[in-house]
Amino acid sequence: MKDTALSARDDIADKSLARSFSYVNGKWCAASSGYTIRVTDPATGDVIGEAASLSAEESSAAVDAAQAAFPTWSGLLPQDRSAILRRWFDLMLHHKEDLARIMVLEQGKPLSEARGEIDYAASFVEFYAEEAKRPNIEGVTSHLPDAEVEVWLEPVGVVAMITPWNFPAAMLTRKAAAAMAVGCTVVAHPSGETPFSALALAELAEKAGIPAGVFNVVTGQASTVVEPWTKDTRVRALSFTGSTEIGRLLYRQSADTVKKLVMELGGHAPVIVFKGADLEIAVSETIKAKFATSGQDCLGANRIFVERSIYDAFCSQFTEATRRLSLGIGMDDPDIGPLMNEKAVQKQEEHVADALAKGAKLACGGARDPLGPLFYQPTVLTDVPADAVLMSEETFGPVAAIAPFDTEEEVIARANDTEYGLVAYLHSHDPRRIYRVSRALQFGMVAVNRTKVTGAPIPFGGTKQSGLGREGARRGMEEFTEIKYVCRDWA
Repeated sequence: MKDTALSARDDIADKSLARSFSYVNGKWCAASSGYTIRVTDPATGDVIGEAASLSAEESSAAVDAAQAAFPTWSGLLPQDRSAILRRWFDLMLHHKEDLARIMVLEQGKPLSEARGEIDYAASFVEFYAEEAKRPNIEGVTSHLPDAEVEVWLEPVGVVAMITPWNFPAAMLTRKAAAAMAVGCTVVAHPSGETPFSALALAELAEKAGIPAGVFNVVTGQASTVVEPWTKDTRVRALSFTGSTEIGRLLYRQSADTVKKLVMELGGHAPVIVFKGADLEIAVSETIKAKFATSGQDCLGANRIFVERSIYDAFCSQFTEATRRLSLGIGMDDPDIGPLMNEKAVQKQEEHVADALAKGAKLACGGARDPLGPLFYQPTVLTDVPADAVLMSEETFGPVAAIAPFDTEEEVIARANDTEYGLVAYLHSHDPRRIYRVSRALQFGMVAVNRTKVTGAPIPFGGTKQSGLGREGARRGMEEFTEIKYVCRDWA
């Protein structure tokens, strides 16, 4: 198997980051079968390289390595783990431009967004490098005479991680840095559509001095790589970001081994704009919430509800702002890049056709763009009825659906009428209304008069079928620990 074609590109300065082999037990491994997965640039359709496609046995060997490395890694002084993670963070920032360009080539997002994701990804490594040094023993007032009581947080062991194609760097570091900070070892499977970002991070992890077996990246077919991990009792926790459908499957597959599960699943975010809100801010923030990552974001706004008295003005300004969005190849840094694959484009077409057939109005867009088969025009649909498919299913693309509402009670009920509960966006300047609606919305996160709410210090996650557990913050590290209660009598 040849190395990836990324290494031949003039715009990748450090060729060592252009890896095509899996990284297992501190070694770069091709599949013994010679099988590979082909990776294409969604903007052009060009093949940018091939990554190793490991077998189930080779995937299990990664668990062997992680299990063997666990006693030594978990036994390190916390400050020693911290120092190694800190070096990983420094290397990520030093190689930010190369990491961003690799991401654009395999994922398609605009270059500025890719640079932002590398900053975001690195922030988790920095955060957990610091958190690794925090005490993890809690003193408890004893309920027994002459007894001393403590509660310890101990690393759970080997953690399996499955990461998505839309944020191929940040979703990996958000999980891996938290697990490694507390003393766990990692086996990670990146999406077959975007493996090179994860492999580049593995190269930097090796350079940072992360010991062999602590951080393993296994590429290949998801069903082949992951299924052995769900059945392996040595894998004590599994963290997954992806669709609710696949989350349910992993939940079932992990039941027999009773793993700890951390799952960030689908979203179906509502935006609620009340009269009295700053209309200019509401429009600009909703544009961000809808079209970031070309709409391919679990936090993306899927349903935009606007109070009727300001509905026409909002639709007019939102449509004009959408028309101004540029569409193009990621390296040219447009506002909107290509979608990931043909299936994603077909979903936009199906959702738009369904909405129009049920009475929605097309304000702009609504078709593929001549730039290429995976480019879909930024689209605005107004007067979208409640029974349109895109009002109940995650669109995951650049199609905005807007509908009017009349009362607070009505819009809360419509916003909550979903199996998902990841994030909701609210625009109002009435403090009592902000409090009432924020409490009433059945979502794990609520953004008020803004879009960006994520970051390393916050507990990211949803309710209902949007997931289990939290990522980020100290809670994200505690997901990979077990609680041990110790009661001592010194007599």
